[in-house]
Amino acid sequence: MHAALAEAALAEAADEVPIGAVVVLERQIIGRGHNTPISTSDPTAHAEIQAMRNAAWQMKNYRLVDATLYSTVEPCLMCMGALVSARVKRLVFGCFDPKAGAAGSLYNIALDTRLNHRPDVTGGVCEEECRTFLQRFFREKRRRVIRTDPSLRLSGNRL
Repeated sequence: MHAALAEAALAEAADEVPIGAVVVLERQIIGRGHNTPISTSDPTAHAEIQAMRNAAWQMKNYRLVDATLYSTVEPCLMCMGALVSARVKRLVFGCFDPKAGAAGSLYNIALDTRLNHRPDVTGGVCEEECRTFLQRFFREKRRRVIRTDPSLRLSGNRL
């Protein structure tokens, strides 16, 4: 998870939402990724997708059987769909995402028996550290917006 957090720091440095992911096979990191949808103008450039693309390229195989994906945040529907398609064996994530999480919070793709693959899921690993990373990022982003537009502070608008 610490390698995924290091990836999240790279996203934060690029002013992207700080989410990071790594794919591990036989105790070796075979894929790394962090959020880049803003800088690449690519709505699919989530950390998990980037890490799986990187791992698949490294393995020369679109299937990541027996691999574990570590993500700092619970994956969304798109990322869970890719995880299932890639046949990732296990997902480990940090903090839950009650607004978009598809591994137990909003949806639970991993338990859908209609799918031909269901990864094992472990959530809440380094949860506090992962949540704090995100909260700090958004708190600072709101602070910067309010500094540039003081009327937001007086109007009671929430960001």
